[in-house]
Amino acid sequence: MSWIEAIVLGIVQGLTEFLPVSSSAHLRITSAIFFDQDAGASFTAVTQLGTEAAVLLYFAKDIWRITRTWVVGIWDSSVRGELDYRMGWYVIVGSIPIGVFGLVFADQIRTAARNLWLVAAVLIIFAFVLAFAEYWGRQTRTIKDFTLRDGVVMGFAQAAALVPGVSRSGGTLTAGLFLNLTREAAARYSFLLAIPAVVMSGLFSIPDVFDNSGDGSIPTPAQMVVATLIAFAVGYVSIAWLLRYVAHHTLYAFVLYRVALGSLVLALLITGTISAT
Repeated sequence: MSWIEAIVLGIVQGLTEFLPVSSSAHLRITSAIFFDQDAGASFTAVTQLGTEAAVLLYFAKDIWRITRTWVVGIWDSSVRGELDYRMGWYVIVGSIPIGVFGLVFADQIRTAARNLWLVAAVLIIFAFVLAFAEYWGRQTRTIKDFTLRDGVVMGFAQAAALVPGVSRSGGTLTAGLFLNLTREAAARYSFLLAIPAVVMSGLFSIPDVFDNSGDGSIPTPAQMVVATLIAFAVGYVSIAWLLRYVAHHTLYAFVLYRVALGSLVLALLITGTISAT
């Protein structure tokens, strides 16, 4: 991997991780168009440690409050009715689907799921699913109305994002809208829900990212660190922007973007400009 590739992919990861446009799809597409190779699923997983570090920093007070209340609630039944205690369990339960599917389909996620024909199709198909959710969701429920059912449904939606093109944030936002949550409530839970799965995936992928037995570009440890730090810095800014944006705007701009990007990739594949694998 060249330094310019590491820097560009770190920026792309930070810009797209929290938007409903699929950061894994963007890394895959950027690698194919500009660098003629796939940086790989492990590179994506490790750079996500940077963006999740941004989440930990941005939501540090919320995370500490939820964690403390959840731990206290294990022993003290008087706090079990509080939202923070319940939210701790919602994040734990909601993280189970992606953990199970990630282990069961690990090989497919690293190989067949990264085919650009599939990525382009998924970008377009799920754009219309997101549009449908935006149109029909009543957005009458806030984070205070969150239930275990919401956590489970959004957990399965997050698991769908193991396929590049779905988008982890896009899947959870879509599910939240179908559950009549406000966009801001769905986004806040989405940020919290990502922490266990993304951190564990990133840590387990560190040895694989330097494995030179397969195809594609292999970063040096220094390049991996720089890409992850860039993803952290850009991602931190992106969190604040997205929370402000979803509070006052619909998600249709992202729908149009997904369709346009998916169509562009299909055109490049049809003309033989880029390879699907």
